Amino acid sequence: MENWRVVKLVFLVICILGWKLKSINGATDPNDVSALKGMYSGLNSPTELAQWTGDDPCGQSWKGITCSGSRVTEIKVAGLGLSGSIGFQLSSLTSATNLDVSNNNITGDIPYSLPPNLQQLNLANNKFTGGLPYSISQITSLKYLNVGHNQLQNQLSDMFSQLSSLSTLDVSSNAITGNLPESFSSLSSLTTMFLQNNHFTGPIDVLANLPLENLNVENNQFTGWIPEQLKSINLQKGGNTWSSGSAPPPPPGTPPANKGNRNHKSGSNNSPVDSAAGSQSKSSGIGGGGIAGIVISLIVVGAVVAFFLVKRRSRRTSSDIEKLDNQRFAPLTSNEVHELKSVETSSGIKTVTFDAPASINLRPPPTDRHKSFDEEDVSRKPVVVKKAVAAPINVKSYSVADLQMATGSFGVDNLLGEGSFGRVYRAQFDDGKVLAVKKIDSSAFRNDLSEDFIEIVSNISNLHHPNVTELVGYCSEHGQHLLVYEFHRNGSLHDSLHLSEENSKPLTWNTRVKIALGTARALEYLHELCSPSIIHKNIKSTNILLDTELNPHLSDSDLATVVPNADQAVDSGYSAPEVGMSGQYTLKSDVYSFGVVMLELLSGRQPFDSSRPRSEQSLVRWAIPQLHDIDALSKMVDPALKGLYPVKSLSRFADVIALCVQPEPEFRPPMSEVVQALVRLVQRTNMSKRTFGSDQGVSPRADNIPDTQDYMS
Repeated sequence: MENWRVVKLVFLVICILGWKLKSINGATDPNDVSALKGMYSGLNSPTELAQWTGDDPCGQSWKGITCSGSRVTEIKVAGLGLSGSIGFQLSSLTSATNLDVSNNNITGDIPYSLPPNLQQLNLANNKFTGGLPYSISQITSLKYLNVGHNQLQNQLSDMFSQLSSLSTLDVSSNAITGNLPESFSSLSSLTTMFLQNNHFTGPIDVLANLPLENLNVENNQFTGWIPEQLKSINLQKGGNTWSSGSAPPPPPGTPPANKGNRNHKSGSNNSPVDSAAGSQSKSSGIGGGGIAGIVISLIVVGAVVAFFLVKRRSRRTSSDIEKLDNQRFAPLTSNEVHELKSVETSSGIKTVTFDAPASINLRPPPTDRHKSFDEEDVSRKPVVVKKAVAAPINVKSYSVADLQMATGSFGVDNLLGEGSFGRVYRAQFDDGKVLAVKKIDSSAFRNDLSEDFIEIVSNISNLHHPNVTELVGYCSEHGQHLLVYEFHRNGSLHDSLHLSEENSKPLTWNTRVKIALGTARALEYLHELCSPSIIHKNIKSTNILLDTELNPHLSDSDLATVVPNADQAVDSGYSAPEVGMSGQYTLKSDVYSFGVVMLELLSGRQPFDSSRPRSEQSLVRWAIPQLHDIDALSKMVDPALKGLYPVKSLSRFADVIALCVQPEPEFRPPMSEVVQALVRLVQRTNMSKRTFGSDQGVSPRADNIPDTQDYMS
């Protein structure tokens, strides 16, 4: 009997230990569980994934989920007819190496937040829109990327420089536009690329030296010549506008086509030179000694020629004009040569250096030939040849008299404000039209403004976006330089947040989100759609103007490009840390400044307020530690909102801010990603309203949450 009791006890202990061991092995990392739950919710809780309602993906063997220990390593749910989105918390799946949601009906933008250590990402045959998120550039372990057969539309960002492990890239059958990004040349492991059935333009030269074996570029708008290196691979090229005839020679210094290394799996030990020219040298019958003799002969001949050239140059008189390397000049007539010599003799100048682009043919200006030269000025200052800029025809030219009449001689009563580049006045014209006139302070610019003003006007007049203030006209007379813009009756965002009268209606939460999204779209346009990209350098609430419907319009766009970097104020609370240290502005410093504006919208505080306690004077320093604490966050919110905001919307808004104001510029997202995040925020807010009526803390008024389309305008 005693032995039987011992056996039962041992059996019970084994069972308990086995159950414990199973529960330990089956317990899934909470972060992975949370991410999959978010994905399940985003996919509209599909019945095909009914198992996903549990709490232990690894222990319960969820459909499509593969684990290693307690971590999820693969998510493969292809071809299940899934719809909705794939969620926005996938970055916590740090052990996942394979994400396959292909052949479904998933919609919306590809999320910015993706598993950071993926090796395979397959999103093909869905209904994704927008563009490739920049976060893919950080997934350096990626080997397979397939987003083919979707509805992607934007240009491909220059984001491939770190994807050296990528071997297969498929972006086919979308509506992607623009030239191929230069960073494609960094895809050193790429063997298969599918670009067909898009709207790509320009040449494909950037693909020339990749180890490609299969390339499909059919049915695009490619031009130029097909590189020789690509003619020996499996290439499908129909449906483009290729140039006919022989290709032009490569520019000087271009390395020869490396055909010998095209097949990177080959075991051949031939050098690139041997493989490219071996057959030719054998057929010609020239041996190594013959080649050496030819090379030595060429060296000797070159030395003799160089000797005579040097001797000839030493005999030239000091009246010869020294020409710049690699520049072509228009030939001078004998009279012009005589006049140049007479000028040089009278002034004693030995050489004159012309500093001009290589493509410009220079002649001495006829009107200046008979003027005397100041020897010291000419010897010290290069002659700068500026290209002529025609006056823009799409904006109106005003006279100073016109603008004086419209602004009451620039009277104080019509003064709207004063910015970095001058004062702004309200101008009312005889036809009843009201515009805003910016009187430029020339001292803010690095050079004499009269030389650059027409070019500035021309550049600004080419900016057209619903959220960028439109230039209407200009004036350049009597040393005065003025810009005439459309007028926005609700003033600046700064005025609405910080200077509103006590009885005025504060901005609602959804209006603040709309302002953030519109401003983000304006910056996305300047950064990613303008060519070349425009760095604003002066993002702040005073430069965000509001129209009668409280839509934002970014002002001063493309003005800061002609102002020295160091001349911009860096102590206003808007400037990124690296600007304060180096004085250099970048696209990412604009992103930081935009994040500060979002903090203003959230908190109602100014970026720097010396009237507050020292620990609260800098808005960014005070806010950053609290952005991920929901209790602290609710205390940060502008009291003027009186608690009328969706808590989840507030939290997501804070997440975007945290990304934008990161101290390291390389970790800040591009503006296209910020736009995507804000659009998702709006869509979720509207979905919440339609589903639940009014969310916790949301005003019950019907006009508190405008339709999604309002944000998209």
